[in-house]
Amino acid sequence: MRKHFANILLVFALLWQGAAQSEENANPLVTVYKTPACGCCEKWIDHLRAAGFTVEAHDQANLDRVRKQLGVPRKMAGCHSAQVAGYAIEGHVPADQIKRLLAEKPEVVGISVPGMPVGSPGMEGEGGQAYRVFAWRKDGSTAVFSVEQPRTR
Repeated sequence: MRKHFANILLVFALLWQGAAQSEENANPLVTVYKTPACGCCEKWIDHLRAAGFTVEAHDQANLDRVRKQLGVPRKMAGCHSAQVAGYAIEGHVPADQIKRLLAEKPEVVGISVPGMPVGSPGMEGEGGQAYRVFAWRKDGSTAVFSVEQPRTR
């Protein structure tokens, strides 16, 4: 009986440990700020959710205020703004690059896909070209974080 009880406790301990590890490996919440009627923002949010992120979206009439609070330089502005684990995410950044950012934890304020390039997540379509994801630091300096190939769907 005592051995049976010990086995049950061991099973519960292993299950609890597995659940704790699963939570540690889960993607953190992405908080998105977008304009109310933007369809490509909704598609980008769907892209993030399909990649395993939990997304909380907020409609904002004025994204300039949000960008200022997040420290997004004007030249890095995209379609929408987001925040995840202390980093700013601007525009149609691919989910795999957000995961890379979270894994590598570089000393940057955030990453951005400036503008709205055709072929980026949420902007899929014909005629897209390779586009760049940039990272920026507090001093305003930027660097290419990745070069992405366009997505057609």
